[in-house]
Amino acid sequence: MVSVPRLVIAAPASGSGKTTVTAGLMAAFAERGLDVSPHKVGPDYIDPGYHALAISSAASSGASGAGRSRVGNARPGRNLDAYLCGPDRIAPLFLHGAAGCDLALVEGVMGLFDGAAGQGELASTAHVAKLLRAPVVLVVDASSQSRSVAALVHGFASWDPGVRVAGVILNKVASDRHEAMLREALEGCGVPVFGALRRTRAVRAPSRHLGLVPVAERHAEAVDSAAALAARVREGCDLDGLLALARSAPPLSGRAWDPQEEIHRAMDAVPGAGVRGGRAARPVVAVAGGAAFTFSYAEHAELLTAAGARVVPFDPLRDERLPEGTGGLVIGGGFPEVYAPELSANEPLRTAVAGLAASGAPIAAECAGLLYLAHSLDGEPMCGVLAAKARMSERLTLGYREAVAVSDTSLAAAGTRVRGHEFHRTTIVPGAGPEPAWGLVHPERRTEGFAQGDVHASYLHVHWASVPGAAARFVDRCAPPAG
Repeated sequence: MVSVPRLVIAAPASGSGKTTVTAGLMAAFAERGLDVSPHKVGPDYIDPGYHALAISSAASSGASGAGRSRVGNARPGRNLDAYLCGPDRIAPLFLHGAAGCDLALVEGVMGLFDGAAGQGELASTAHVAKLLRAPVVLVVDASSQSRSVAALVHGFASWDPGVRVAGVILNKVASDRHEAMLREALEGCGVPVFGALRRTRAVRAPSRHLGLVPVAERHAEAVDSAAALAARVREGCDLDGLLALARSAPPLSGRAWDPQEEIHRAMDAVPGAGVRGGRAARPVVAVAGGAAFTFSYAEHAELLTAAGARVVPFDPLRDERLPEGTGGLVIGGGFPEVYAPELSANEPLRTAVAGLAASGAPIAAECAGLLYLAHSLDGEPMCGVLAAKARMSERLTLGYREAVAVSDTSLAAAGTRVRGHEFHRTTIVPGAGPEPAWGLVHPERRTEGFAQGDVHASYLHVHWASVPGAAARFVDRCAPPAG
């Protein structure tokens, strides 16, 4: 049994202010000197970046901490997705990410009870809160209501007895009088109010075609916003009460997820496969980063390392060469469409990536990586590894997918079944190569992506914690450093 103080920050609907309130709470508690562990329900890559920044910048400032200083707090934002990873992995992944923390805060997704389409509560915030046995604090947009807030909160608190809605934070409150009316209405509801935050335009994060602009693209502004959010939450929320509520969460049973154990378990299931972890020559796996490639789950690098790789990040916008000794390449998601001219202008790196692919080295590319490997993106030359052209589209492609590997690739043997997620406003023609990467089987049937040599390129985002054998297989195919 493991005791982790924790709260789930949820809302009745998207747009209520979950992200800003959660980031403000994380920053405010980090300023107090607490080691805060950030988590996000669902597949979203952008919010965890804001969470990690809020914590690290606030911890470094030490603005009001009576506790110990946590300068340089490096906890990454982590996702908890019961569809991608399975319900049984949620608590272990949480315990892994929250190990040793003073407080874990979990931001929900959409409305509290909204989950995977047509699959009941699966992957909803409520589902994850139940799996974590965590108290829920509901962020309510109170901008257009007064007494009705009590009916709203009562409905959410009583809808599912297995979900403990233990508090409310009122957001977008207009005035002292408005706050008094809201609090009076909620007095008989049985759900305490832990804060009331005024409407403000001072800490709004800019958005574009896929949601918030990632923190890597506006770091200085985001740091200032985090400080403003922390001040707003300090003034408007009962931090001591919220911390006491978090500490009331019961112990969790089970063991924390361990990438080393996962890798060895995956390899034990594949006769004759080896793990490079014990070898002296560890292959270098280059991982694309920087402003154009910001989408990645923290567990991916951990699994690659556990499988014996030396993970080396690089920035395709700035670096003209791949890291020295690169034996494999991982290019995750992001916004190459925003930086297509700059990526195209870095011809030396494009040539190096094409050369690596031609050498037979394994390359795993998801969504943004798929576009970068294409012949062109919005008319700008890309790496030319794939005979396909990509462009921006008016249509948003979004949703969970079930898929099966069509071909043997660097990530999966043919027949391997996975669950993934698509999220893009681009199209690529053709949508699949002569040997597709995946055959989608739900909610629609089609082939998708490219399996070309040891290149695996696809729109599908897969969380490797659900298929740790992908990391082991990838590293096993990497060439060790020369000499």
